[in-house]
Amino acid sequence: MSNQIHIQNQEVEDNIISSSEIRENKNGDTDTNSLDCFLKSIRKLNPGEEEFYEAVKEVAESIWDYLDDHPEYQKSSILRRITEPERIIMFRVPWTDDNGEVQVNRGYRVEFNSAIGPYKGGLRFHPSVNLDIFKFLAFEQTFKNSLTTHPMGGAKGGSNFDVKGKSDMEIMRFCQSFMTELYRHIGENTDIPAGDIGVGEREIGYMFGQYKRLTNEFSGSITGKGLLWGGSKLRAEATGFGLIYFVYEMLKTKQTDLKGKRVAISGSGNVAQFAAQKAIELGAKVITLSDSAGAIYDKDGINYEKLEYVKYLKNEERGRIREYAEKYDVEYLEGEKPWNIECDIALPCATQNEINGDDAQSLIDNGCICVAEGANKPSVSDAVQKFQENGILFGPGKAANAGGVAVSGFEMCQNGMRIQWPIEKVDFMLQQVMEEIHEKCVEWGTVNGSVNYVRGANIAGFQKVADAMLQQGVV
Repeated sequence: MSNQIHIQNQEVEDNIISSSEIRENKNGDTDTNSLDCFLKSIRKLNPGEEEFYEAVKEVAESIWDYLDDHPEYQKSSILRRITEPERIIMFRVPWTDDNGEVQVNRGYRVEFNSAIGPYKGGLRFHPSVNLDIFKFLAFEQTFKNSLTTHPMGGAKGGSNFDVKGKSDMEIMRFCQSFMTELYRHIGENTDIPAGDIGVGEREIGYMFGQYKRLTNEFSGSITGKGLLWGGSKLRAEATGFGLIYFVYEMLKTKQTDLKGKRVAISGSGNVAQFAAQKAIELGAKVITLSDSAGAIYDKDGINYEKLEYVKYLKNEERGRIREYAEKYDVEYLEGEKPWNIECDIALPCATQNEINGDDAQSLIDNGCICVAEGANKPSVSDAVQKFQENGILFGPGKAANAGGVAVSGFEMCQNGMRIQWPIEKVDFMLQQVMEEIHEKCVEWGTVNGSVNYVRGANIAGFQKVADAMLQQGVV
């Protein structure tokens, strides 16, 4: 028995690399060794969590030189602390299907960092999710929320529940069961969830109704609500519109704009639809959309009429994008992504890891000048490196798609005042936020006359959270 205890204690010690050990390495021969030491500690503490590791790696690599000029961060182990979630909640979600059979899913909420405000981040319902994905998303959300300048911490959550193929009653029963556990961990001053993949206004409505029933209060505890009961105008459009506003600012650095540009968009959900709408409005030609089964290539461009059909197809009929190809007699790329199509601007708006190194090379070879992420980290590290090495304007998701959470922040503000702002005001404020985020990326990311948006976004996002953590002590 004593040998077993010794072995267990040794395993614990092996999984801990202290901040002092990292600092000692930092004073050694090269910065690479100290960065390697830190990343090894992250991998050991989070075994098998590759999505989370890659997100941490990107941030650490971006800010490592910046940390050299800030010994106060090193002394207080800010980087080590900022990569550890404050709280992880996991729970079972039992519900009954329409056949009377009891089903069980798993629920998650990763409350990552609350240094600058209550936790804020979406809920995702999709069979592919796991703790690794939610940790990665919550970590990214922390810096994204920081970039908006709103007082919001970072969180993410959801379930491996699949909304596809479920009746409204099944979805309602699931959402009510999910909220029956989650409600005790959230609130307008604690944690304010929102929607994400698989969670739209319908799901938000069912969850908010159950929250109100359990707590006996009507509060701004969830965002993405319907306009009739506390929602904000332009919330549905916010991520897609904000993405285009960010692209507009990026293109200005090259003395050009969206007029006449060919835009390839992946996805056909909420973000893709409204990114396409705003791009068309600003004079671009949107030529692709996609879903999990394939992509369409409309060389003549998707106009407003065609886009309205896409919205009906995906939002009302829950159909597949190939039906667009059949209706308008355009090319359908079965099982493919749209990154082999010649374009000027690429907007990945589907999900993470959808652009690999080969996809990036295809975009480069086909004349793409700008890539901006509408989804959360859709470009793998190899792809990002290729974009940067080839001088492609690259907007990372934590900056480019922050419009959604920005308007969620506006919704929280409106809920607190019990008012609803006109759409013109929300749109103007959204544009301001995206312009300010772009300015921060330029301020911190400009190197030798060009802008490294990844570096700029990471340093700007990190700085605000880190300073708040310093001021609040070791908590």
